[in-house]
Parts: sequence; C-alpha cells; structure tokens
Amino acid sequence: MAEENKKPEAQEEVELKTNVAAAEELATPDAIKEPKGYESAAQANPEKFLKEFNWHNYEEGIDPIDDDKLDEFEKLVAENFVDTLDDEVVEGKVINITDRDAIIDINAKSEGVISLNEFRYNPDLKVGDTVEVLIDVREDATGQLVLSHRKARVIKAWERVNKAHEDGTIVTGFVKARTKGGMIVDVFGIEAFLPGSQIDVKPIRDYDAYVNKTMEFKVVKINQEFKNVVVSHKALIEADIEEQKKEIIGQLEKGQVLEGTVKNITSYGVFVDLGGVDGLVHITDLSWSRINHPNEIVDLDQKLNVVILDFDEDKTRIQLGLKQLKKHPWDALSETLSVGDKVKGKVVVIADYGAFVEVEEGVEGLIHVSEMSWSTHLRSAQDFVNVGDEVEAQILTMDREDRKMSLGIKQLTQDPWTDITSKYPVGSRHTGIVRNFTNFGVFVELEEGIDGLIYISDLSWTKKIKHPSEFTNIGDKLEVVVLELDVEGRKLSLGHKQIEDNPWDKYEADFAVGTKHTGTIGEIVDKGATVEFNEDIVAFIPGRHLEKEDGSKLGKGDEAEFQIIEFNKDFKRVVASHTALFKEEEAKIVKQAAKKAADSAAASAPTLGDANDALAALKKQMEKGGN
Repeated sequence: MAEENKKPEAQEEVELKTNVAAAEELATPDAIKEPKGYESAAQANPEKFLKEFNWHNYEEGIDPIDDDKLDEFEKLVAENFVDTLDDEVVEGKVINITDRDAIIDINAKSEGVISLNEFRYNPDLKVGDTVEVLIDVREDATGQLVLSHRKARVIKAWERVNKAHEDGTIVTGFVKARTKGGMIVDVFGIEAFLPGSQIDVKPIRDYDAYVNKTMEFKVVKINQEFKNVVVSHKALIEADIEEQKKEIIGQLEKGQVLEGTVKNITSYGVFVDLGGVDGLVHITDLSWSRINHPNEIVDLDQKLNVVILDFDEDKTRIQLGLKQLKKHPWDALSETLSVGDKVKGKVVVIADYGAFVEVEEGVEGLIHVSEMSWSTHLRSAQDFVNVGDEVEAQILTMDREDRKMSLGIKQLTQDPWTDITSKYPVGSRHTGIVRNFTNFGVFVELEEGIDGLIYISDLSWTKKIKHPSEFTNIGDKLEVVVLELDVEGRKLSLGHKQIEDNPWDKYEADFAVGTKHTGTIGEIVDKGATVEFNEDIVAFIPGRHLEKEDGSKLGKGDEAEFQIIEFNKDFKRVVASHTALFKEEEAKIVKQAAKKAADSAAASAPTLGDANDALAALKKQMEKGGN
C-alpha cells in the first residue's frame, strides 16, 4: 500500500518530463482563482452550465481541458512512461559504453547501468543497439537505476524454450562441453542437456568432435520444477529418415544387391546402413570361411555391397549377406580332387569328437578322433592337434552335393596290426603303459595303436585283487607277457604275473597234504582260526582241529605244530589241523586223502579236481565234526 500511495508522485515526475508544456499550461495562478472556460459556457447556455457545473474542479482550481489535448497527453504517457515497479522485461537502447558498464536508456526518469560482464557472449555490442533488460534496482544509494540484461535473457529464454517445446519449433544451440552421457548445449542462454543417444541416428564414437559447434535442435523435455531442458538433434533427422525408409523398404526385393555403410559391429554380426534403413549381416553370412569375429572381415564406416537374403512381412528386419556375392568355394573345387588324395590344411575348430580342417577357403573337412590314431583307446581331439596347426590328411569321403568331406591322419602311417605277429608273438615280453581300468582288468598300451588287456586274475599269483586300482595306477609302466593274439579281431591278451614263476607250483610240494609245519594262531574267525606260514600261505584251521591233546583249544597267539589236510593251488586254499597229530581217526582220514590225491595226480594232471572234490568233502566232514 505504501508503494501505491507514492504512485501519483511518480506520475507527476514523468508528466513533468514528458510534456512540460502541457504541465505549465495546467498550473497557472489564474486558473486557481477563476478557471478558464467557464465564462463562455455560462454566457452561451446559463441553464445547461449550471446543471453540468463541476464544483469539485472549481474548488480544486482545475481548468477544463479540451478532449483532443487529453487524448494527446494520454498517448504521450503510454508511449514514454515506464512503470519501474513491474518485474517485466523491457527494451532499452545503448547510449554509452564505458570500460566497465553499458549505459541503457529505457525512457525512465534516469538511465540504467549494466555491467559489461553480462554482454560477454556479445563482444560486438555498440552504441545504438537495442537490448532486453530487467529493472533490478529502481534506485540504488546514489539514485541510479540498476538494470540486468542477464536476468532479462533468462526470463526471455525460458519463454522461448517453452514456446519452442509447445510448438515443436526448431531452435539453434551452441555445444559448450562434453559431460557424462552427453553434451551441454547453450540454447537462448540456458544450459540444456543433449543425451548421447540423441545426437545422431547412428552411434557416436567421437563426442569431442561436436564441441564448439552450432547445431539445430528440438526441445523434447522440460522439467519446470528443476529448470532442466533436454534437447535432441536426432529428432530432426528421424522424420527425414522415416520418409527415406518408406521409400527404400517399398523397393526391397530378395536377391537385390545394395550398397551400404557399416554402422555397427557386434560379436554376432554387422549392421549395415542402406541409406536410412538398417540390415543385419550375420557372422555366418560374412565369409565362406569360418571366422571368430566380424571385425576380421569389415571395418566401421566401410562401404560395401550386400545382397538381400530375407525380410519380414513389415520389412522391419532385413537379413543381408556378403559372402553370397562370391561363388561358393565348393563349386570352385578342383574336379580332379577325389577320395584317397592327400590334402593339406589348417585346423580351424576343435570339438571333442574331432577337428575341422580348412583345405581351401570355405572348404572344410572333418577329422574324426577315431581317424587321428590307430589306437582303439579313444581320446580327445585336443590330444592330437591344436587350432591353427597345419596338418596333412587323406580324403576318406567326399560329397560335393552336400558339401561334406571326411579326412584321416592315421592313414598316412602304417597300420601297426599289419606285422603284429612278428612284433608281439605269444610268450614275448614287453613294457607298456597303463591307459585305462575296467572292473575286470587293465588296458595297457604297447605302442600307438596297440592296446592289450590284462585280466584281473593275471595281475598277481598270490594277491587277491578286487579292483585293478589296488595293484597299479594309470600312467604306470608295467611289464607284460603276450598270452593270446587275435589278429582279425585286433585283440591282444596280456599277463603280468606270468613274468615270474608261479610260487604255488613250489608250494604244492612244500605244503602237500600230510606235511607238518609250525605256526602261530593269527585270528579267530568264523568256524575256526587262521595260521600264517609265510607271506603267501595263510591256512585255515577248522574249530574241531584246534583241540589240543589235553582237551583244551588253541587260542590267538598260541604257537603249535600243524598238519596240512587240504591244499588247492588253483583256489589258493590251504587247510591244516593240530588235532590230527595225536588223534588216530583224524590222522587216518588225512592219510586216505593224501593217498587219493597222489593217485589222481599220477593218473592225470587235469583230474586234480577230483581230489579237490574229495578234500572239499573231507573238509566239510571235519567242520561238521568240529562243530
């Protein structure tokens, strides 16, 4: 309210400045005493004069003024009066420039001052230029009117930015600097953000190339609360691109060859710009040869010809090919090349089942792991070759229609089984390497391609082995004897225990039925006990035959003399008795068994089983009696 009360004084000050002549005419001493115009009006029509007489003006001493003069005065005020209390942007004229300031005339009662720092963006400022200003301080301590060009620019800039956003109009901005994720752009004096994805339709590799450039943009987003502006250059060219896309897509046909530019390279393929529409060349369609990455074939921004292989109904996904522009390598393969020929090539891929070898560009053959070695013991292909190796191989099969070829390496060397009978005759001794275990034996490799099997029963004469791993390890060297040879079946039977004489041949005489030996009771077991006569011979003593002469029984750790009542070399079984030494019945049974065994051995070696049966029966009888 205080400001409103002061307003008439300000108006009087402006009126005195803008129209001094009119003010002087209104303020004469005569007008105060007797206002002009009243005498003529009273004389012309006294009755009307009295009816319309303005007693207020008379009392205040205000003379009546013609309507034309009032209209002229109001016009002058409207054109020249500036309300210094409203926060609105006005235009002013530069009337003087000092070392530090610019003097601006806004048609107020005094000129305003603006620091030249606010015009750093405009080094060409000169006297007579019109600039937008905002009244910052109506009257400072010295009575000076202080203006702001910077604030006026900000207000006007936001007005322009909002209008550009609403109308979708194009604005011009200056790229000031690079920032995380994009660029900072000066638009109408406001710092706007240009995301990296909105710079261009294609990926940007060098952001610094856009710094200090003036470009056109479209305002795409404004956050009024935080005063953030987002602009896009990409949006301006997308409309043109869409038109180009429609035109290009409408003309697409399978088999059509087009020129394009490599836009992006990925691990799975290459995106090619066909002039506004993108197509994908899959890595398998880049070259007839096998490649690891597309950058082995193409470079970014490279121009090349591609052929359209396929596209969807909407033609939004376009599949392109590069290798299809060249003749298929199989079609160019020499007609003279056939099965049995030797070829050289480079290993390009290795799998567990084999290796692919490129014999010519785009022509590959498979060497199965079984064709890499004469060995029947299969291993991984990596045990024989590595990627990049140059190898020589023989063509085993070739199908030109299906474009398939199989190769072999082992065929370049002699089959080791061709002279197997001379190298490994039955009974010959050799040293091999343990390659594999089975539950029933051990596979031993004598040389590459020659493997033999040692059955678990042929590993040791004396040890009872449940699994081969108890006796040896994979990779160990083992002495063997060739027991059996099957050339047609490519089978070799080996033995390890045969490198030594069978100790049980000697034990058969030393521990014959009826012989006597001294030993110590080791363990008390089910239905009897055991006695260890040496490291190989552990005899079983049935419970009945542990009885001593005084009627007591032998216990663990007792040393005594024993008589052998059963010996089986094949089953490595020995049964002994202490009681048979002093009891006639047991002794008689032992003598009868010994005589029968001797008669059987004399008659025929193969009939020893009969004696064993008798001894087994005797053993059962003794065990029954002992229990």
